[in-house]
Amino acid sequence: MGELKIGRGLNQKLGLIRAGDTRWGSHFKSFGNFIRMFGSTVVVLDTFVEDACTLDDRAKASGYLEAFQTYKVAFLLHLMTDILGITNELNVSLQKNSKSANAILLVQVAKKRLQTLRRDDEWGLFVDKVSIFCIKHDILVPNFDDLYVNSGRSRRKPADYTAFHHYRVDVFCKVLDWQVQELNDRFNEVTTDLLHGVACLNPIDPFSSFDIRKIMKMVELYPDDFDEFRMSALENQLASYIIDVRDFDEKFSNLNGLSDLSKRLVKNFINLG
Repeated sequence: MGELKIGRGLNQKLGLIRAGDTRWGSHFKSFGNFIRMFGSTVVVLDTFVEDACTLDDRAKASGYLEAFQTYKVAFLLHLMTDILGITNELNVSLQKNSKSANAILLVQVAKKRLQTLRRDDEWGLFVDKVSIFCIKHDILVPNFDDLYVNSGRSRRKPADYTAFHHYRVDVFCKVLDWQVQELNDRFNEVTTDLLHGVACLNPIDPFSSFDIRKIMKMVELYPDDFDEFRMSALENQLASYIIDVRDFDEKFSNLNGLSDLSKRLVKNFINLG
């Protein structure tokens, strides 16, 4: 904001996350804090308007304040918070390198919840939540039957569609569809096969997830490394491996994950290749 500065204490008060902390859980927390501390943020911006040293700084602060206190901002704050809340458990699981099978399940759960959010009843609950927030903070709630007015348009010329269409179709549904598509793109059939294959190697309980068929399907993703002969040899090695580690070798009991398994394999100089 030009020469205007926000002090460290203010950042702490508003619960803002450091710029370098870009984990998705931090984004979720930041949006939640913006909603909870919205009133305090308005007070801070208003203080900038009053205490600005120059007319230019005052105009900038006033512009930010006016833009901040809009239905559009309130709507997007709540929408992003809801979406990040839905995907937060998945993001945390991936960042912690949790069980692959659990990540696959969380992807399906997140997609289902995002698709459910598009329903009429969920839309109604969402709009009610945003409206309550706007009333609390003296933000004008638009009549959804009126033509949409884009504040960024020259002279604020009305569009040829309603506010309902803009917020429901062009923003709400479109953002949700984008997020679902993002999950589909990131967790496509190849990625899912890979995660299933990795999950099958998990030694927990003991090696209860082991599935040669899924592991071999994962191996098929690497045709340059595994020809037909090596595929056949690997399948036989895996069949012997699971009997060994599950029924005979006690050193592989009570392992807590792939990390423990890797360490134990290295320690015992076991070579499956």
